Amino acid sequence: MNATTLPARTEVAIVGGGPTGLALAVTLASSGIDFVLLDRLVEGANTSRAAVVHARTLEILDELGASAELIARGVKITRFAVRDGSRRLLTVPFDTLPTPHPYTLMVPQYETESVLLARLRALGGDVHRPYEVASVVQDEDGVTLTMSTGETLRAGYAVGADGMHSTVREAAGIGFSGGAYGESFVLADVAMEWTPGPGEVSLTFGSAGLTVVAPLPGGHYRVVATVDDAPAAPDLAFVQRILDARAPGQAEVTECAWSSRFRVHHRVADHYRAGRLLLAGDAAHVHSPAGGQGMNTGIQDGHALGRALATGALDGYEAQRRPVAQRVVAFTDRMTRVATARHPLVRGARNLALPLLSHTGMPRKLATELAELNYR
Repeated sequence: MNATTLPARTEVAIVGGGPTGLALAVTLASSGIDFVLLDRLVEGANTSRAAVVHARTLEILDELGASAELIARGVKITRFAVRDGSRRLLTVPFDTLPTPHPYTLMVPQYETESVLLARLRALGGDVHRPYEVASVVQDEDGVTLTMSTGETLRAGYAVGADGMHSTVREAAGIGFSGGAYGESFVLADVAMEWTPGPGEVSLTFGSAGLTVVAPLPGGHYRVVATVDDAPAAPDLAFVQRILDARAPGQAEVTECAWSSRFRVHHRVADHYRAGRLLLAGDAAHVHSPAGGQGMNTGIQDGHALGRALATGALDGYEAQRRPVAQRVVAFTDRMTRVATARHPLVRGARNLALPLLSHTGMPRKLATELAELNYR
């Protein structure tokens, strides 16, 4: 049962009970730091959203005692295939990476949240729901958070793990520099016959845009595609048309279990701290879903911030994590622009260059970057 009674005081107030907030809470609970984790929803979302857990994140979940259960719920994938239509241009291998987890784990976000929540409860914590934070005001001695119901919580620090439209970031007066992609993105979890099969993640380039197909547990696939103007709720026929155009003859969609449309920004907060207010996850950085690094970077933020709060090393948090976000945003932006290039000469040069790079160290470098092993 979710915690409902709001205490009067705590050391750390965490706004947002998604993967970032949960990772922070588990880290604090493991260190004996008092906290209150708030979320505005009555219960956690049961939609899929993020679906990739990379090696560095699994290493952190090892430390938090949450990796074994999550791995049992997911599908291990050891390679990404980069294609133009049906033509394979490059294979990115994960199975030789220097990590206890030389693979990418495909698992729906609600499973990641479920495992982290179970670990938090095992440590004596929980999420307080539903509490929507209406205002955040800091002073020399602490932070006062006022709920939409009028209740207040006094904390030593407040952390915004509350997404791109962060109330905490706005209260801190921290800018969110960057921009937005012109295209919309379609997300869909489908059952289908897929010629490349469930053994790899496929990133398909094309003049119409980027298309990612990734296997999920239970025989489903995640489809992510850039579309000039997607419908609000893409249906089976829409997903089938996308795949027919971009991967001809390779897909027969039989069921659409869940779908969504969204627009993607590439932004990084100007700072991760303003006095007693701190940021983590999507409140601090948002970027293209190409490569599936968003939730991973957020979980790593949560763990790093929890360690910083536990050790009194808060001054080093921004210096440690903000350059990582800048790197992820730049990397995914380059990957998205290369994948969605429309000029025939640019596409031709790209398609000539990528197979040549197969015989260099580039595929392993790409795998290391995606797995975020450079960010230890």
